[in-house]
Amino acid sequence: MAEEQDKESQTEEPTEKRLADAIERGVVPMSREVGLLASLASMLIVMGFLLRDAAGRLVGALVHFIDDPAGWRLDQGSDAIALGKLILLKALAFLAPIFALFIVAGIVASAAQNAPRFVLDRVIPDFSRISIRSGFSRIYGLHGLTEFLKNVVKFSAVVAIVAMVLNGQRILLVNAMFYEVGALPDRALNFAIRLVAASVAATLVVAAADIVWARLHWLRGQRMSRQEVKEEIKQAEGDRLVKARLRSIRLDRSRKRMLAAVPKATMVVANPTHYAVALRYVRSEGGAPIVVAKGQDLIALKIRAIAEEHEIPVIEDKPLARSLYDAVKVDAQIPPEFYRAIAELIHFIQQKKSNWPIVRERRAQ
Repeated sequence: MAEEQDKESQTEEPTEKRLADAIERGVVPMSREVGLLASLASMLIVMGFLLRDAAGRLVGALVHFIDDPAGWRLDQGSDAIALGKLILLKALAFLAPIFALFIVAGIVASAAQNAPRFVLDRVIPDFSRISIRSGFSRIYGLHGLTEFLKNVVKFSAVVAIVAMVLNGQRILLVNAMFYEVGALPDRALNFAIRLVAASVAATLVVAAADIVWARLHWLRGQRMSRQEVKEEIKQAEGDRLVKARLRSIRLDRSRKRMLAAVPKATMVVANPTHYAVALRYVRSEGGAPIVVAKGQDLIALKIRAIAEEHEIPVIEDKPLARSLYDAVKVDAQIPPEFYRAIAELIHFIQQKKSNWPIVRERRAQ
């Protein structure tokens, strides 16, 4: 009764997270008819393309045992074992491609419906499934009734198709007694191919309908109650708040590390209040000037304040400050297109070393 009440309360459509969790647990929509269709299709391929040649090779290999049975010595047990191994190898050569095709078809049929995944919970034995009560409700419940009706429809469809094929081939079956004995196997194979092909066509329709039904039944089984939806939304919002908080902490720590590097700068290129880029260039260190810090608005003002506190030149150049801010990341060297402009600033700073702090305004040309 509790389970029925739970089902009645599950009126909300499943969320993406609910569906993803179900897939992770291995609860996925699966149609058994697709496996049956793959088996019949494999049988059709075997009968149409492999059976004639494989049977011919097997008959050719075994004909020696029939034509000359006395030519095989069976004086000792080892002779019988050797003969058995030879026959077994010939039989395996005949059956191996057929079995391989059926195995591959089964794997493809399963993988085509859902991506393969290993779920430990689906492997561990569930003793509740061997309960008589659970088994009774599973067999005679709604799911069991649905499966029974599906099997009835499937069986009826296949029987109807096979009956139509047999009715169309009744003259051929009646005239079979007048055929030569050597032609009977080939004609029987052709008739079996038609029969299996008709079964494949009927199963294809049933499998297509069953795929849709399995998907709808799976979605219905994943429905949620209103309380579950509220809990999931609350959990998702909590996750977003936590992630936002962690991101804020990371940005704050990164900002503090960046500002701590400003005293090592050689100069600061600024757009009076909106942008500031701190550069370090020491000839002995080699390489191009490096951006040790950059920022906008309040961060830009903070960079300027630290620079002035440590008597680092602050040079106002609006276009250059904006371009450096957009083009260069922190702890990265400036690209070649800025070499000339920065070289002029360095030269200017070296000429005015005695006048710190320096504030120079450069207008865009």
